Amino acid sequence: MNAGIVTVSYIAASVLFILSLGGLSNQESARRGNLYGVIGMAIAILFTLFTPKMGGLELLVPVMLVGAAIGAVVAARVQMTAMPQLVAGFHSFVGLAAVLVGIANYLDTSIVYATRVERVIHEAEIFIGVFIGGLTFTGSIIAFGKLQGIIGSKPLAIPGRHGINFSMILFSIYLGGLFVGATPEHSQLMPLMVMTLVSFVLGAHLVMAIGGADMPVVVSMLNSYSGWAAAATGFMLSNDVLIVVGSLVGSSGAILSYIMCRAMARSFISVILGGFGVEAGTVVASSSAEQGTVTPITNDETAALLRESKSVIIIPGYGMAVAQAQHPVYEMTKFLRDRGCNVRFAIHPVAGRLPGHMNVLLAEAKVPYDIVLEMDEINEDFPSTDVAIVLGANDIVNPGAQDDPSSPIYGMPVLECWKAGTVIVSKRSMASGYSGVDNPLFYKDNTRMLFGDAKKTVEAVLAAVKQ
Repeated sequence: MNAGIVTVSYIAASVLFILSLGGLSNQESARRGNLYGVIGMAIAILFTLFTPKMGGLELLVPVMLVGAAIGAVVAARVQMTAMPQLVAGFHSFVGLAAVLVGIANYLDTSIVYATRVERVIHEAEIFIGVFIGGLTFTGSIIAFGKLQGIIGSKPLAIPGRHGINFSMILFSIYLGGLFVGATPEHSQLMPLMVMTLVSFVLGAHLVMAIGGADMPVVVSMLNSYSGWAAAATGFMLSNDVLIVVGSLVGSSGAILSYIMCRAMARSFISVILGGFGVEAGTVVASSSAEQGTVTPITNDETAALLRESKSVIIIPGYGMAVAQAQHPVYEMTKFLRDRGCNVRFAIHPVAGRLPGHMNVLLAEAKVPYDIVLEMDEINEDFPSTDVAIVLGANDIVNPGAQDDPSSPIYGMPVLECWKAGTVIVSKRSMASGYSGVDNPLFYKDNTRMLFGDAKKTVEAVLAAVKQ
């Protein structure tokens, strides 16, 4: 195929990827944005297969079909609660691909360089791509393990860990000096392989040191890493569309990580250097003095409160996702709105374990987009709200973030639900959330604890309200 046609197809694919990101910026256009991305990737793959340099299609095409089939089956079967793990798993594949492509590209003896400068630049691209890819690969595997519960959410705090990380980075730079521009050509495979192993260890150690409270940022951060790895691979292969796509993914992931860090009142560097928290599900003693007593509430009492309410704000968290309660929550929302109650949803930027996790769940349940509001849009409405319902959320509604300087999340912007007339917190037990930080909200005078599985309790409350 003519190289000009391939270039035009890559430009078209790049435009579609940009439109895809624009479409994914809000819920109303997300489906269209996703479609743009699918079409753009299909164009990029199809025209890449027919580039003049492409060969071995008889082996490549069957492998691609097998990979596509596996991906389709996994995507169709995965539950929304496992979406963070799925994303982390996909990031690991991107990182591993960058490593394998980089090593194979270095071993390709058919590449001829016009000048030594050209060779040095190309080898630098290989080295950087393999380093970022290796870090992304093992970091994503550890993130998957933490999100899946295979690895504990508590951060691994090895004494002197910052010095260890810095030493590995310096050692990698030293290996880069040995690798780039070595004479004769293709004689310095050992530095590249040693650096690959170092990047594997560094990626795993970095994410192991990050606690459960910071895992949403980690997923976004790894997304950025995978983008830069793809961009480096594009430079290696002189593939324009890979460079564009990798740059888009890398920059958007970095921006999202910054936004989420700001929403948690934490710097990006502090997240990378180590998180906080204990094992998820433990009961943690608060750092403050006597908290008070917990006031439970029954399903019928909750229903009575909702029947008399004119304004209700629902705050979804990961507990709603685990219980798959989004559909009965929508049914209850629809019923209350039909009765004239103003029901809205409050979404914190880091609710759940993945950016936009709650928005996707609510969209899946057909909750109208116009009643799903971000924290900055709805926080000032809590004082005029009759009932605030917290479904499986913890850190994002923790008043300790505002009034307890000893709290690990002090300074983090939170949803101020305790300012509502009554707060109903739906939880299975008094165990801590994923970060392991205790929540004084549970002990406030206007808080009522509705214990049990979120889906079952919402269904029971809905049945009682309809009576």
